[in-house]
Amino acid sequence: MQLVHLDHRNRRSRAGRSAGCRTLIVGAGDAGRTLAHDLQETPSYGLAPFAFLDDDPGKHRVDRLPVLGPLSALAEVVRTEAVDVVIVAIPSLPPLELAALLRQAADSGAAVRYLPAFHAAVQRGSRGGDLWEVSPTTLLGRDEIHVVRAATRAVVAGRRVLVTGAGGSIGSELCRQVRSYHPAALYMLDHDESNLHRLQLEITGEALLDTDELIVADIRDRARVDQVFATLRPEVVFHAAAHKHLPLLELHPCEGVKSNVLGTQQLVDAAVAHGTRRFVLISTDKAAAPTSVLGATKQLAELIVRSRAGSGTSVGSVRFGNVLGSRGSFLHVLAHQIATGQPVTITDPEVDRFFMTVEEAVGLVLEAAAMAEAGETFVLDMGEPVRMVSLVEAYAALVGKPGVEIRFTGLRPGEKLNESLFARSEENVPTGHPRISATRGAVLPDDLDAGLAELYAAAAENDAEAVRKRLAALVPEYQPPVMTAPAARDLLDSLWLDDF
Repeated sequence: MQLVHLDHRNRRSRAGRSAGCRTLIVGAGDAGRTLAHDLQETPSYGLAPFAFLDDDPGKHRVDRLPVLGPLSALAEVVRTEAVDVVIVAIPSLPPLELAALLRQAADSGAAVRYLPAFHAAVQRGSRGGDLWEVSPTTLLGRDEIHVVRAATRAVVAGRRVLVTGAGGSIGSELCRQVRSYHPAALYMLDHDESNLHRLQLEITGEALLDTDELIVADIRDRARVDQVFATLRPEVVFHAAAHKHLPLLELHPCEGVKSNVLGTQQLVDAAVAHGTRRFVLISTDKAAAPTSVLGATKQLAELIVRSRAGSGTSVGSVRFGNVLGSRGSFLHVLAHQIATGQPVTITDPEVDRFFMTVEEAVGLVLEAAAMAEAGETFVLDMGEPVRMVSLVEAYAALVGKPGVEIRFTGLRPGEKLNESLFARSEENVPTGHPRISATRGAVLPDDLDAGLAELYAAAAENDAEAVRKRLAALVPEYQPPVMTAPAARDLLDSLWLDDF
């Protein structure tokens, strides 16, 4: 089947009139045609179909949209036709073929959506509402920032790369993007074997769990961490493993210290000892002027990374806002609450947060790896913070559920009404990237190592009160809240709000 290229002048004029993302539908059968019609009739989805791909050589135009070529031409069509979104609309496609198509589209720079299994389509016909996710970019209140510059890919190309927390939302997206930049080796480390199984299936289409690239390890186990670094000799490390739910760490601060602080120190020290070229920690905006255990432990992790500057390993950190689309975060819980008819839970009518997409988060990490020298912390320009109420209303409108009920649960211990990206004591400095800033923070405390030893001892004893006091001594901006029994019970409401 001959590959068809659209006239670029016509393409630009059509794109200019379209209010949505330029969308290529893979599959011009019944499901694809129904989907294209539904999307054209419902511009609020933000997806504007302009063409199909299909393996039937007899199909040249379907419902006034051209068929540009076979499925094997996907990567080329994405590049040549400026495709924003690819939707795979072949519900009966075998899983391995589906995985290969999704990988081609993602590697070519397009976002990917796909329809559910065939039996669901048969029951009531394929509809736009069957798409498995609403694009987070429609909820940002700003244009998505395409952070990664072409030269940045050289940071990982041909290098041995290790990603910790590889099975998580950020870690798995990091693995997908790093893999597309052709590293010499990509090692994916996680303590959860189920996460690794799912990740390998998503990336390769198979999950035999029999390759050296999958590493089962706990970053809190120093001997195991040293063994991994001594064996693999990673040149670039992206450290995404962490405990990150604010309410749970208020209840279990010792576990937060063991993973977020001790785990980070053991990793960065192993990186220095074994000659790693670059080490990047993934942190959170809650580390700026922290009021929670999560924020305090992440600020300490940033301090530890910065203290290793000048060691021969280029080190740095990145602060994320709330990441739309990450597993367990706002969109997933909100979608479940609305789909099941539950009230949407928000802590306060005036609470707002900084938001970024998974793609922006990963781009920031890769750019930080290229720019980090002296332990800087990098922050993406995320525009103005977004009120949670406005975000819920926008999402409800997109999925056809306006007027959704909202229940306000009240701010929880350690939670801020408004987040900040930089603390008052931090100097905000420009970088070589126009949308990324950096901070070097205050002078490192002289007694950091001694204070950390006392903190680790308290955590090892599972002494929550002592851990909070030690955190406050090391991070003066952090003041542990007074925990009452009712407050402790209320901590488990609205967990999604604090996922970064």
